[in-house]
Amino acid sequence: MPIDAKHEDLQSLRIDRSARGASTGEPPRWARRYIVIGIVVVAVLSLSVLAYRLLSRDVPEVEVTRASAESSDVGGTVLSATGYIVAHHTINVNSKVTGRLAWIGVEKGDKVKEGQVLVRLEDEEFRASYNQAKGSLDNARAYLDELEHGSRPEEIQQAQHNLDEARATLVDDKLTLDRTKQLSSAGVVSRQVMDDATAKFEADQQRVNSLEKASQLMKIGPRAEEIARARGSLAQAQGQLDYAKSQLDATVIRAPVTGTILDRTAEKGELITAQFASAAAGGPQGSVVSLADLNDLQVELDIAQADFARLGPKQKGIVTTDAYPDRKYNGEIAQISPEANRQKATVQVKVQVLNPDEYLRPEMNATVKFLADEQKSTGKQPAGAFVPATAVRDHDGKKVVFLAFNGKATMREVHVLSQRTDGFLVDGLVGGESVISKGPQDMKDGDTIKIKGQ
Repeated sequence: MPIDAKHEDLQSLRIDRSARGASTGEPPRWARRYIVIGIVVVAVLSLSVLAYRLLSRDVPEVEVTRASAESSDVGGTVLSATGYIVAHHTINVNSKVTGRLAWIGVEKGDKVKEGQVLVRLEDEEFRASYNQAKGSLDNARAYLDELEHGSRPEEIQQAQHNLDEARATLVDDKLTLDRTKQLSSAGVVSRQVMDDATAKFEADQQRVNSLEKASQLMKIGPRAEEIARARGSLAQAQGQLDYAKSQLDATVIRAPVTGTILDRTAEKGELITAQFASAAAGGPQGSVVSLADLNDLQVELDIAQADFARLGPKQKGIVTTDAYPDRKYNGEIAQISPEANRQKATVQVKVQVLNPDEYLRPEMNATVKFLADEQKSTGKQPAGAFVPATAVRDHDGKKVVFLAFNGKATMREVHVLSQRTDGFLVDGLVGGESVISKGPQDMKDGDTIKIKGQ
């Protein structure tokens, strides 16, 4: 192909830019304006997002909780406090003697009556000691009776017969002595015979005197001092018997009051001691069972010192439990501690439950709403809103809470109606508000906040 022909073919393939129309040329001016505006908007939004992210790092993060509205069916409530139900008197039943447990007849939760036998200990050695003391007492009593009754008539009569016999012998000796004297004067008998007759007379005379005194003593009876000594021996023997009897009786342990068995701490075969107990396994036990009268129950409360002035002796209240919130019991302040607890800044108060029943048990959680007077309202009345304890703050001598609203912290003044273990019942909220429960300590009204998790 000739070169000229090739050149013409290449020229035909070249784009003729001069022939572009309006539709294929540059965009119109109004289009360029919108494109520029769009680019500016995107840039501004990007910068805003970046600035928000950079600045939001200084916004405090808080935790919120919703205030719950509460109502009360008790009018005139001046204070609400929580505590625990306790038995007014809890008795640990111990043994007066040391011995091995032979029998136990109760289990935890059993109801017992006063005087009912709970436990028996092995009593062989105590019974032997009792029998020995009883024998000594019988011996002492018999000896005293013997002294107090004096000599028997037969003994007095026998003494009199012995005296009469001695007197008769003395009369015979006197006759013999007189004859011997006559014979001795006549030289018929020797001097020795005379001396023997004299000695026999004098001996029999002394015997008569002795028998006369013995007969008199037999008629008079024993000395008063000897009777007194016998009475002392009898009293000593009686004391030993009483002690042995008390030791023997102590092997039978009875219920001191009517009540319910709270705990059983010993089993058959274990050694029960009255002097020392051991915490080691198999060691002597100091207590057998513990019991209490569950018809005599109290609620033990720790009242904050700031609220203590609202209460007084014999103040009435309504008792409820967490286990049975629909059951209500009448209460009355029975005891106020004479001293406060320095560590807790509280004063202990005990409220007597006036109408307990089988639903109440020691160590149950209980709430007492103290009444201003004895008038009770039958309709429900608003009592305030419940908030956590961490939500309530002090500000210029007032109690306040912070509410989370539209990304801001709004301060609201409240009045504490009652304190509970997990928060406060406050006046000033209607319930449903988002209360800041955790946040910076220096938070102020109107501060920007960020809610955790959002």
